[in-house]
Amino acid sequence: MAGVYIHVPFCKQACHYCDFHFSTQLGKSEVMVTAIAKELVLRKSEVDDVIETIYFGGGTPSVLSNDEIEHLIQTVYDNYKIIDDPEITLEANPDDLSSERINQLSKSDINRLSVGIQSFFDEDLTLMNRAHNAREAEKCIKEAIQYFDNITIDLIYGIPGMGNDRWKANVQKALDFGLPHISSYALTVEPRTALKTFIEKGVVPDVDDEQAQEQFHILVDMLEAEGFVNYEISNFGKPDYFSRNNTAYWLGKTYLGVGPSAHSFDGTHRSWNIRNNPTYIKKIEEDKLPMEIETLSMTDRYNEYVMTGLRTIWGVDLARIESEFGENYLRYINQQSSKFLEQELLLIKDGKLLTTKKGKFLADGIASDLFMLNIK
Repeated sequence: MAGVYIHVPFCKQACHYCDFHFSTQLGKSEVMVTAIAKELVLRKSEVDDVIETIYFGGGTPSVLSNDEIEHLIQTVYDNYKIIDDPEITLEANPDDLSSERINQLSKSDINRLSVGIQSFFDEDLTLMNRAHNAREAEKCIKEAIQYFDNITIDLIYGIPGMGNDRWKANVQKALDFGLPHISSYALTVEPRTALKTFIEKGVVPDVDDEQAQEQFHILVDMLEAEGFVNYEISNFGKPDYFSRNNTAYWLGKTYLGVGPSAHSFDGTHRSWNIRNNPTYIKKIEEDKLPMEIETLSMTDRYNEYVMTGLRTIWGVDLARIESEFGENYLRYINQQSSKFLEQELLLIKDGKLLTTKKGKFLADGIASDLFMLNIK
């Protein structure tokens, strides 16, 4: 099965830490929606599999009207084969989720909300330049749980000035709402962001990696104690509430990404659309696809499998390494992983290479040491 990812490149304002592609020119949304719908039609021949997930990301998809969202969903239904019970997720910000809006969305095809809370404390939200405040964050969740069963929120840890006590309070607030899924990420300082500039000028303290690691372990301990499964480093779900979209991505399933900057993957090729709204719209209007395509070598596919596998509870299947990539790759990963096994950052269980609790936060760095660089 496959998924459709729809990138909505608009936000009300720029968060200081964000390097995703977006524009604050909300008046362009109507022509953009028309272009995205047309791209869905132009690319329908690329997907033979049945669609099991539709995911609205961005940007801030909730800035679109309900009619615009429904139009895009209907375009998918009109041009692709869809399973009977697809997971249809809308990323939304609290300031867009009034009581009336939540009620309206509950009557639409959207059956999963992903709410960008980031923090329940105003000092954190102000530092990040979020468009909502703490009161709006709590209010929208209280309203949403009355209408939606499947809700996830985003939380960010490692924020400068946010001590462990405030982080614990953040996690506890999420738990008190009885949410079935939480995604949580370390604050990262990306190039060409306001946060990067503020840190360089000394306006904001730099991110403390040791504290971020501490807060990650606090997060894991608190959520696992409440029955959550940390099925991917940044994703925690109750049984039966794992994100089907996220899981498909981490398991290497195919997906079609539409909209400016969106990425697609078909198993052997990766493509990505241009990060420029006017150019994207112009090309689509000319029936041209504004994308670049990369054919993945065997080494590329091996590296991607290692990277994604180590981030999940499913790990890296060593038998699959041998059967799909060959003995040289199996020998290499065994050699490279030996020091991490000795350091108890990795373990082998049922033929799967997995991160230990101690190694989980370091998974991306460990994966980079297992990457193959010289075999094509």
